[in-house]
Amino acid sequence: MRRLLFVLLIAVQAALGVAQERIASRMTIGAHGGMTMSRVQFNPSVQQAFLPGMIIGVHWKYVEEKHFGLIAELNLAQHGWKERYDDDEGDLRYNRRFTYIELPIMTHIYFGSERARGFFNLGPQVGFMIGKSTSANFDCENLPDDYPANRQVAQLTLPVKRKVDYGITAGIGLEVNVASRHAVSLEGRFYYGLRDVFANRKSDVFAASSSLSIAVTLGYSFALK
Repeated sequence: MRRLLFVLLIAVQAALGVAQERIASRMTIGAHGGMTMSRVQFNPSVQQAFLPGMIIGVHWKYVEEKHFGLIAELNLAQHGWKERYDDDEGDLRYNRRFTYIELPIMTHIYFGSERARGFFNLGPQVGFMIGKSTSANFDCENLPDDYPANRQVAQLTLPVKRKVDYGITAGIGLEVNVASRHAVSLEGRFYYGLRDVFANRKSDVFAASSSLSIAVTLGYSFALK
């Protein structure tokens, strides 16, 4: 079902280019950076909070239709989750961070004037995990005697099963031309993962463990033509 959704999104993205009014083509390149807030969608659920991280990357945009174009990015981004402990559970801290190289390819829909434009990006994203780390103020392999009972703990030490991730990403933002060929942009983006990080067989602890994240980035673009 998840793969079907991914394929349908690509088909919709391609269909959006039909019956658009052609204009002079425009190509831009640029860079962007910002922060992410991420968590993992576990089933059964895990008490967690959003984990802050970073995202940096480069982008390429091509526009040959009125209000419509394509944008591709190559990003280095951090995802993961942070365990949430109640006040009466002690001063416990745990987070698990995954670092990905990501390639989103999105439909770029824009509106407004030459000076300032609003835009909406939507498309599929593929990522490859290049690093992972765990930070905790207790021994995850040998939990302390006073560790809170009735909590899900398997995720603290589970090995990563799948390094390749894919999903759907969508963003909304504003771009302002500050000089000839130069523009800055601010974007908020949401990512919904369609692949589980950990094993999800019937005999495994979790039936689902996919990524979910929010990113806010500031970007700079230079028009090549």
